[in-house]
Amino acid sequence: MYAVVRQYSGLGVSEVVDAIEENNEEIEKLLREVSGLVSYSFIRTTDGAMSVTVCQDKTGTDESVRVAAEWIQANLSASVSPPVISEGTTVVQINV
Repeated sequence: MYAVVRQYSGLGVSEVVDAIEENNEEIEKLLREVSGLVSYSFIRTTDGAMSVTVCQDKTGTDESVRVAAEWIQANLSASVSPPVISEGTTVVQINV
């Protein structure tokens, strides 16, 4: 499996967090269409937010990054700092 973490901070971060929280059903619908999606979490942090997406392979995580960027661009009028993206192969994945 492959994971991507997007860390949001800086310019426009509160607008991003609020918009995602207010539109979580739409976000869920979009991300459920990502090929090989295993899990997705969006977390509010003390200095912004982060999302964690796990997919069967890198193709899925690349698609999730594209979907997220397109949604933010289409739905937010304010300027937003791009997220810092970290990605890699999962070493341990626990599902309960």
